[in-house]
Amino acid sequence: MLTISQLAAYAGVTVRTVRHYHAKGLLPEPERDQSGYRRYDASAVAELIKIRTLAQAGVPLSHIDRLLQADSAEFAAAVEDIDHRLRREIREREHHRQRIAKLAAGDSLALPAEAVAYLDSLRDLGFTERFIGGERDAWILIAAQLPERIPLYMRMKQQQLADSAGLALYRNLADTIDWEPTDPRVPALVDQLVALLEAPTPDGPEKKGDHDGDPSEDDLPEDLARLLDQLFLELVPVAARVLELLEQRGWTGWTNLKRTGRIRANP
Repeated sequence: MLTISQLAAYAGVTVRTVRHYHAKGLLPEPERDQSGYRRYDASAVAELIKIRTLAQAGVPLSHIDRLLQADSAEFAAAVEDIDHRLRREIREREHHRQRIAKLAAGDSLALPAEAVAYLDSLRDLGFTERFIGGERDAWILIAAQLPERIPLYMRMKQQQLADSAGLALYRNLADTIDWEPTDPRVPALVDQLVALLEAPTPDGPEKKGDHDGDPSEDDLPEDLARLLDQLFLELVPVAARVLELLEQRGWTGWTNLKRTGRIRANP
C-alpha cells in the first residue's frame, strides 16, 4: 500500500494535484488506516496515470470522468471532439500571436501603411522618437475617424517634408517639445508659421483662412479637431503660448487653423 506522496511520485504528479483530483471527484479517496493516513493500491496508481494523461492532452477535468467510463466507440468520438477543440484553440492562439507581432511592430498597430511610411520618413530625417510618438498618436485618432482621407493626408504631409520651408518649420516645431513656455524663441517660431500660412502658393495651407473663420471643406470635424488640439497642448509645454501668439497675429485654432482677420497688438 502507498502513501499519498508515494502515489504522486509513481504517477509523476504532485501531492497537491492528487488532492485536487480528489476534490473534483476524479480519483476516489481511500479509507484512512489506523494512523490516520490514506493508503493507495496499484489500481489507484493506474487510475491516476490515466487522469494525468488525459489532463495533459488538454481534456477538461469536467470531461475526464465520462471518458474513463466510456466504451471504445464513445472514447473515440470524444477524442475526436477534443481534437477539434484543440485545433480551434491553436488557430485562436495563432491569431493572438499575429496581433502580438503587430504590437511589437509599433506604428503598424493602428495605422495604415501610408501613415507608417510617413512616420518612417520622419525617422529618416532625424526627428526624435518623442516627436514621432506625438505624430503617431494624432494620426491614430484621425485614421480611426477618417480612414478614407489618410492617403490624401499622407501625400500632403510627404509634400510638406519635401519642401525646404515646410521641413524647416517641422524641425522647429519638433524642437519646441523641449522648450519652456517662456522660451524667447517662441515668437519667431510663430512668425515663421504665419509666414508659411500666408505664403501666396496655390496649394498652400493659407486656403484654410480664405473663409475668415468659416469651416473649410479641408477641415477636420470639430470634435476631432478639439481632441487633437488637446493632444498638442498636453504634449508640447509651449503649445498654449503658441496658440496665444497665433491669435494675436490673426489666426485661431491649431488643427483647424483659421484666419480671424483680427490682428491684436502685443500685450
